[in-house]
Amino acid sequence: MKLGNAVSIVGWGHSPFGRLAHMDMEALIAGVCREALVHSGFPAERMDGVWLGNLNGGFVPEIFCSSLPMNGEPGLRWKPATRVENACASGAGAIFAACDAIQSGRARLALVVGAEKMTAVSGEEVTRILGSASYVKEEANCGKTFPSIFGEIAGAYFERYGDHAQALAKIAVKNHANGVSNPFAQMRKALDFEFCNTVSEKNPVIAGPLRKTDCSLVSDGAAAVVLASDDLIGEAQRAVRIRGRAQVNDLLPLSRRDPVRFEGPRRAFEAAFAEAGITVGDLSFAEVHDCFTIAELLAYEAMGLAPEGQGARVLEDGTVARGGRLPVNVSGGLKAKGHPIGATGVSMHVLSAMQLTGTAGDMQVPGASLGGVFNMGGSAVANYVSVLEPVK
Repeated sequence: MKLGNAVSIVGWGHSPFGRLAHMDMEALIAGVCREALVHSGFPAERMDGVWLGNLNGGFVPEIFCSSLPMNGEPGLRWKPATRVENACASGAGAIFAACDAIQSGRARLALVVGAEKMTAVSGEEVTRILGSASYVKEEANCGKTFPSIFGEIAGAYFERYGDHAQALAKIAVKNHANGVSNPFAQMRKALDFEFCNTVSEKNPVIAGPLRKTDCSLVSDGAAAVVLASDDLIGEAQRAVRIRGRAQVNDLLPLSRRDPVRFEGPRRAFEAAFAEAGITVGDLSFAEVHDCFTIAELLAYEAMGLAPEGQGARVLEDGTVARGGRLPVNVSGGLKAKGHPIGATGVSMHVLSAMQLTGTAGDMQVPGASLGGVFNMGGSAVANYVSVLEPVK
């Protein structure tokens, strides 16, 4: 459904991602909010609402945190503020909710924050919390974790299309190489193919065919954007329009879906591309949700870069490499950048906006004019795709 009042990103902020022991949830949120508002040139007092993407689930004690941005920005007091949760797609969910408010005419300026503090609890507790975002009856309650769920997906893909362990290793190598250029990335270290493709003490099997290098990181971090309606673009110093967007949710139980088709992401890409009036070949780059390397491989097929079962082709021919026809995850993706759950979707939009305004520094894709963002919650359950273009 296409509404009026086009929405643009007019400012942003981004924290480092990683184990940020010196920053609690409130500090993470305050820092990026302040940065985004200053960058936008619009003061806090002019915001018509605040949307916070955050999973939590027990990572930190604060389960009611939608008003935390006000602690650091007094001008936000009395503004409506809402927390949005949609598993690992909470960040994109918050952006889409703010877009809906602007496109409906209820708001003209919105502050959107994505934040997560994951490292204050043990690794075992992180695994348990994330597992609760599955279909608990059949998955978490049966001892399944998200690594094991995506391990099953990878195993099913291998059974149907052959062993693609080398393709997954190549995705890890690509994204770690890209992450070296990202000043926000948690792991700015290149890894070679032999290391990623070999099971070892430092790269053990985690679940199914997935090795440690096939899995994203546990992270703290935050990102924020200021969104504006089209009638305010004249006041903005920059503007990156959300030209098309789509959200598609699928059934929660993996047992009721074909695990390797990524049908929800496919439908989201198709709908967002249709709204934007483009095809995948028009994109200059894409930031996609590589929580596990198998997810990125399936995203190639979902976005139409390759037929089902043939996603490895675009790795072999260099299409998705930095400098290729459609670079994917030049930021390093979740694999190297890190994956603070609620922050991820907002971070993807920030880094894409930087690309489209020519301000991505060492990450810059030359001549970038159209970007795609895919943020996913659960095992391809909540799927958000955005198409972004610079207008100012």
